[in-house]
Amino acid sequence: MIAENEALARARAEYAAVEERYVRALEEKGLKFAPRGEGEHRRAELRRQLRERGVTFRNGGASLSVGWLSPACVECTGARGSETFSTTFRCHRDCYFCFNRNQADYELFFEQGCPWEEGLQRAAQTYDDLACIGLTGGEPLLNLEDSLAFLARATELFPNARKRMYTSGDLLTEEAAERLRDAGLDEMRFSVKDDDTEVQQQRVLDAMALAKRYIPHVMVEMPVIPGSEDAMKALMERFQAIGIDGMNLLEFCFPFCHWEEFEKRGFTLRNPPFEVMYDYGYSGGLAVAGSEELILKLMAWAIDAGINFGMHYCSLENKHRSEIRQKNERARGAHPALSFDEEDFFLKAAKVFGADVAPVRAALDELGCDCALEDEKEGSLTFPLALASQVEAACGDEVTVHRCLFVYELDDEGAYLTDVALR
Repeated sequence: MIAENEALARARAEYAAVEERYVRALEEKGLKFAPRGEGEHRRAELRRQLRERGVTFRNGGASLSVGWLSPACVECTGARGSETFSTTFRCHRDCYFCFNRNQADYELFFEQGCPWEEGLQRAAQTYDDLACIGLTGGEPLLNLEDSLAFLARATELFPNARKRMYTSGDLLTEEAAERLRDAGLDEMRFSVKDDDTEVQQQRVLDAMALAKRYIPHVMVEMPVIPGSEDAMKALMERFQAIGIDGMNLLEFCFPFCHWEEFEKRGFTLRNPPFEVMYDYGYSGGLAVAGSEELILKLMAWAIDAGINFGMHYCSLENKHRSEIRQKNERARGAHPALSFDEEDFFLKAAKVFGADVAPVRAALDELGCDCALEDEKEGSLTFPLALASQVEAACGDEVTVHRCLFVYELDDEGAYLTDVALR
């Protein structure tokens, strides 16, 4: 019946059109996307191999980890609360892939510093407690005193929170490491650039070794750039020698600026750009094609090579999961037709279209379901996903039941649901 179901065909066309318009608009600006679906089969095979090696799949497969995993990474998409702040957007580096310029009021905060005191106070009014607090930048070590003041105030407001800092490592001194430890810093995350000179890299590696003497947990967090396989393997062996606790391998992203830098390196963008099309608030941009595949290869290699620090693949999709959880957590129990998925954090329901509506409505009546939502304009019927298998058994091949994904929106005019995908 699918070919004859005009309502279903219209719905599918509308979902497809959203993605097509998005990609076309960016292509018209000169951005280049990889062929649609490129690398899917290779990534699927690598994921299968990682499962066999004991890698943990989290957040609907958006996060992969093995070994030690920072509690802050768990709480990023957890229920206990995690917030990250900046004292400054200034940085002595100028990485072409930095997405700070996408931050709200970037120019103002670059010149005047970030209002971190207000941010912490606002968080204290929002949360009874926070599990994790992060300090990023810019470069927090450009002004050590501000960083120490931030940690002191964060400890006053959230005495139980785990506190971490992101840094390039260039400016870390022994005195700074000692004072940061005394201020309660639990974790330091270093960014290492695979295309830095050997002198630059050694300076950061030395800073990591220094931090190991003072800070309870030392990590590396860096994007994995396509074409850097040999360099990454060499770096990971050096990280192993230092004895870091863990490494966050980030999916490399284009931050909607400096496309010329990406183009001259031969990069293209992952296509489709998102697993679920939605207007995400995360400012990191769009995933670069080939980054995830290389990360999965590196994880498999590292496990086989005996690398024993924790590894965590944090995809762009995983960044989005945090936002989706925060929005959809508010809608738990909002309507009996909707369920909250504990894996990927979308609200979900079963949905049928057109000629399938009548037999499904009859089946639901037989099952005693009185919470189905009918949309006559769309020609659809939405009902609890938990009843899908029973409905399919009752209706047989006559109907096709789909999963619909929703996001709970809240603005000045009130709350509403946006349907974002049909599966």
